[in-house]
Amino acid sequence: MLTVIDEYLRECLAIVVARRLSSDDVLQALTDLFAERAARTHPLRQRPEFMAKEVCGWLGRIGVKTLFIEPGSPWESGYNESFNGKLRDELLDREIFYSLREAEVLIERWRRHYNTIRPHSALGYRPPAPEAVLPWPMAPPTLRRGQAAGPDHALVNPNSRPSSLYPRDKAQDRADRR
Repeated sequence: MLTVIDEYLRECLAIVVARRLSSDDVLQALTDLFAERAARTHPLRQRPEFMAKEVCGWLGRIGVKTLFIEPGSPWESGYNESFNGKLRDELLDREIFYSLREAEVLIERWRRHYNTIRPHSALGYRPPAPEAVLPWPMAPPTLRRGQAAGPDHALVNPNSRPSSLYPRDKAQDRADRR
């Protein structure tokens, strides 16, 4: 299992679940993350799984600096070790995975919970990446004149009458101003 964590934001960016990980798997995970969230130039902590020549070369070509963590030195990567302990205590020790797919689904569900719901004391007991929730409209949606109903229709206040939707004559405008 490969865990990728943003130590500054306290967010788990990815957990790659596999029976065995190669340097190609690590490169794929990092490529996906760098495409999704622009590549950062600040140091990436380099654990032994990142020491493959292909991974080191690729990181150097895209301008990411690395910090090497000596094997057997967990204090050099305290947040990552703490995260792995929470993952183990809150999920891995409590579950029996009958397939790799089941492990992927349950671990991804836990990762989303960790990022969006679970409070973090270092962040004032807030989650690192809370979900943005838009309030549900109080009134049923009203379609604009001439607009077909569909998944992308706009909500309109039935009491407002924008001039671009309902042509008005000048006499009516003068009467409204009086």
